[in-house]
Amino acid sequence: MDKYVEASRRLIDFLDSNPSPFHVVNALSKMYEKAGFKRLCEKDKFDVVKGGDYYVTRNNSAIIAFRVPKADFKGFNITSAHSDSPTFKIKANAEINVEKNFVKLNVEKYGGMLMAPWFDRPLGIAGRVMVKNGKKIEERLLHIDRDIVMMPNLAIHMNREANEGYKYNAQIDTQPIFAEIGSNVTLYDIVAKELGIAKEDILDTDLFLSNRVKGTLWGADNEFIAAGRLDDLQCAFAGAESIVEAKNKNNIVVHSVFDNEEVGSGTKQGAASTFLKDVLIRVNKALGGDEESYHQAVARSFMVSADNAHSVHPNYTEKADPCNRPVVNKGVVIKYNANQKYTTDAVSGAVFREICAEAKVPVQTFVNRSDAAGGSTLGNISNTQVSLNAVDIGMAQWAMHSPYESGGVKDTYYLEAAMKQFFKTDISARLA
Repeated sequence: MDKYVEASRRLIDFLDSNPSPFHVVNALSKMYEKAGFKRLCEKDKFDVVKGGDYYVTRNNSAIIAFRVPKADFKGFNITSAHSDSPTFKIKANAEINVEKNFVKLNVEKYGGMLMAPWFDRPLGIAGRVMVKNGKKIEERLLHIDRDIVMMPNLAIHMNREANEGYKYNAQIDTQPIFAEIGSNVTLYDIVAKELGIAKEDILDTDLFLSNRVKGTLWGADNEFIAAGRLDDLQCAFAGAESIVEAKNKNNIVVHSVFDNEEVGSGTKQGAASTFLKDVLIRVNKALGGDEESYHQAVARSFMVSADNAHSVHPNYTEKADPCNRPVVNKGVVIKYNANQKYTTDAVSGAVFREICAEAKVPVQTFVNRSDAAGGSTLGNISNTQVSLNAVDIGMAQWAMHSPYESGGVKDTYYLEAAMKQFFKTDISARLA
């Protein structure tokens, strides 16, 4: 099978199977376990030895994996991505009765989304459920993988201006229809049945709507990929696959996947938290280091902040910068911003370009139009906790923050090749 198609199909399988950040971290944990990584718990002492492979989770929606060289380490080679994507979260006490005929679910927006594509498509429900089990509280993953709710559009006859532009009201327009009144089935009835528990044992939930359209390859020659949550699970998945294969004789290689990037990263499991800093400090200490050796190691370290980028859109070419115009299937995108929305500077850009050249991976650049504001991402946020040289990259895609996004079939392979080369590179040996 073509190497690009094979990498894309692995990604599609991962995306289709993991509809929430909790499912993503559970799947990555299993991937690491299968590869021989040992699970650490933040509540326990870190038992870390030279030559060992480990991972640790926080909130079960963020995860950090790392591999320790057999000799004394010099620094950290870190990649970062995020597990969350824009969607709708189901509120507490969600059922709303309408006109004594229908039941809809009360939901709220999570992240900055394209709202229109959520309409007129069957949706599932996924997330986690906190369950009472005797005197203990347990977490259960939930994936209602069937067409259970939908947001029907208002007919054109009742909204003649719909095609002239419409401003959606999140409290009115996006409440999905769930049931007819009289069905005598509540959301918690279905949740309890799915999990095989009593409804009375459900204590609380973090549940989201999930797009059930499967990922696919498309185009005249299957040159494109489409799926939900390409941003940013393409980068999270590629980093996980890469660290499983990669080792470095001099540095500890680290792959971090944070949660809540889409809402600012300011949570205990987000990039602004102490999660990465805590793990690095504890690893250094477990290996016999002290505060001084930690700061020396960080000074020799490098981060690749991986979060997808915008491709030139064939229908809106004027939206791209005149000189920096990434295209799907043309390689890794390095992202720049004068106002420091991205971490890339001349030093980190030069380092990563050399790494991509060694991996035989093409490189593109992204800069916003000067009259358009861009979004921020993980790099500068995590740098407030662990300050080091960093580059912001991503893979070019279309329809970012839609429930169904598109990109190039070659790009997962390119990203994995670049990350594998990064993981085995001694960065500090290249910088004076």
